[in-house]
Amino acid sequence: MADLATPTHAQEQLPSSQIRALNLARGTAVKENGGLSVYQPAPCMFATSNGGNDCLIRNTINGYTYNFLGGTPGWSEYGNEPTTETEIQIAPDGRSVNQIIYNGPPR
Repeated sequence: MADLATPTHAQEQLPSSQIRALNLARGTAVKENGGLSVYQPAPCMFATSNGGNDCLIRNTINGYTYNFLGGTPGWSEYGNEPTTETEIQIAPDGRSVNQIIYNGPPR
């Protein structure tokens, strides 16, 4: 019988700073691109259970750097092309935006 007090790989906790960073990066992109009525980030930016690892391209002492696509609401679900690419660095504590590196047409 498994010891329920011992976390398994699926139960391992992410640093709270990574979850804050993901939420801040997503929210900043939404704001920069006109709001949820006109813009939706890639699904990986809603994956709080894994800290957005599919969009996280760097995690260093300088912070969390995410790169992700976005588009009109429903773009990924309906198979439409993305209209925007965002690369953003969030502070190591996940509480502030260090830099919006890129926010424009997909490169």
